[in-house]
Amino acid sequence: MRSRLLLVVLVLVGLLAVGLGVPLALTDSQRGQEELFTDRLTDTISFAASSQRPLLEAPSGRAATTVFADEIVRYDEVYGVSVLIFDRTGSLIVASRPSDRLPALSDDATDRLEVALAGRRSQTYPLLMPWDSTALVLAEPVLVDGEVVGAAMTVSPTDALRAGQIRTWSVVAGAAVVALLAGTLVALPLTAWILRPVRRLDEAMDRVGTSVLAGGPAGPATRRSGPPELRRLSESFDRMTGTVREVLVAQRAFVADASHQLRNPLTALRLRLSNLDGRLDVGATDDHLAAMEEAERLSRVLDGLLALARAERAAESGPDGTGATELDDVVADRVENWRPLAEHTGVELRAGGPRGLRARIDPAGLETVLDAVLDNALKYTPDGGRVRVATLRLADRVGVSVVDGGPGMDAHDRARATDRFWRAPGQTNVEGSGLGLAIAARTAAGAGGTLALDDAPGGGLRVTLWLDPAPAPAGDLPAPSENGQ
Repeated sequence: MRSRLLLVVLVLVGLLAVGLGVPLALTDSQRGQEELFTDRLTDTISFAASSQRPLLEAPSGRAATTVFADEIVRYDEVYGVSVLIFDRTGSLIVASRPSDRLPALSDDATDRLEVALAGRRSQTYPLLMPWDSTALVLAEPVLVDGEVVGAAMTVSPTDALRAGQIRTWSVVAGAAVVALLAGTLVALPLTAWILRPVRRLDEAMDRVGTSVLAGGPAGPATRRSGPPELRRLSESFDRMTGTVREVLVAQRAFVADASHQLRNPLTALRLRLSNLDGRLDVGATDDHLAAMEEAERLSRVLDGLLALARAERAAESGPDGTGATELDDVVADRVENWRPLAEHTGVELRAGGPRGLRARIDPAGLETVLDAVLDNALKYTPDGGRVRVATLRLADRVGVSVVDGGPGMDAHDRARATDRFWRAPGQTNVEGSGLGLAIAARTAAGAGGTLALDDAPGGGLRVTLWLDPAPAPAGDLPAPSENGQ
C-alpha cells in the first residue's frame, strides 16, 4: 500500500510539473519565435522600401542597384540572413549571395513569394519545435504608388532559435526531475505517517483471528500518530475488538456454566432410564434403548463442551512454561489404550519416530490432543487400513503426527476442521460431536503450540502437533533413535 500511495504522490507531482513546465516552455518558445519574426519582418519591410529605386531604374540604374547589393551583402555577412529581391514576374533581380550559395526555396517560400507579389503581407509562422529545422522565410511586397513592382524576401536560419528552445526545454525537464526528487523526499515520510495507522490496523486484524478468538487481547491498534481521521478509525477498531472479546468470553462462560449445570440432571436422567430396564412392555423396549443412546450422546457432547472450555481457558492464560513431557511415554500409553479399538475395527495402529524427545506441554494436555486425533483417525480409516503415530524433531520444534488411511480433506475443509461442531460434508453419519479437533487445537494453543492439518503422502489426513522443545533433565542422556512406520 505504501508503494502505491508513493506512486500516486509522484504521479501527481509529475503531472503538476508537466502542467506548469510544458506551458512555460511553450510560452517561452513562442515568445522567442515572435521576437525573431518581428525583427525579420522589420528588416524585410526595410529592404522592400530600399529596393523600390533599383526595381524602377533597372537596368539603367546600375549604380543604385550596386549600392543596394553591397548593403544586403553586408547584412548577410553580419546576420547570416539571405536577402532576395524579385520583380513583379517573380524573377530574381538582386541577392545577397551568389546563386550557387543561395538556399533552395521550399514550397512554403514559393507560396509566400506569390502572396507578396499579390500585395499581401507575410503571415506569422506556427510554433517551430526544437526538432524542426525549417528556415524562417518572410516576403513583403514592394509598392510604388500602391502598385506592386516586386517583392523582398529574407531567409533566416533557425539554429539559434532552436538552440534557445532546447535550453528552455532542458531547464524545464531538469526542474521536473528536481521536483520529482523533492516530491519523493517529501512523500516518503508523508506516506509513512499517513499509512502508519493503516499498517497497525492490518496487524491488529491479523491478531484478532488468533488472539481474540483464543480469548486473549489483540493489542491496541491506536497510537498518537497519523492523520486524525485514521486515529479515530483505530480507536473505533479497538472498541470493536474489545466488544467482540467480551462477547466471546461471555459466550464461553455461558457454555461452560450451562454444560456443568446440565451434567447433574443428565446423570440423574440416565440413572432413571437405567432403572427402567426390564420393567417396560416389549413394545417400549426400542424407545427405551433410543432414549438411552440419546442420553449417552448428550453426555458426550457436554463432556466435550467442558473439555473445550478448559482448553480455551488454558489458551487464554497462555503457556506457563513449567510443563515438560516425555513424548515417548505419552505416545506409547495412548497407542496401547487405543489399540483394542483399532484391532476391533480391523485397523493397524503403529508408532515410531525419534525417541527421547521432550516438549513443553502438560501430560494431560498431550493425552487430550492425542485422544481427540486418534479418535478421528480410527473413525475415518476403513477396515484393513493403517494409522501411523510418529514423533518428530526439527531444529527448533518437536511434535507428534497422526496419519490416517481415510479419504482426507481438501484445503477448505482443513481450514474449518478445528471449528466447533463442524463436520465434514458427507461424514455426518459418522458418530461424533464435531468437538474433537476443536479441543485439540485449543489445547495445543494453550501449550504455546499449533495443530497443523495437511494431506498425507499416499492419501489420508496428517494431523501434526508442533510444540516447543523442553530441555532434558540434568544428567540425562538422549535415548537412541528408533524409527517405525
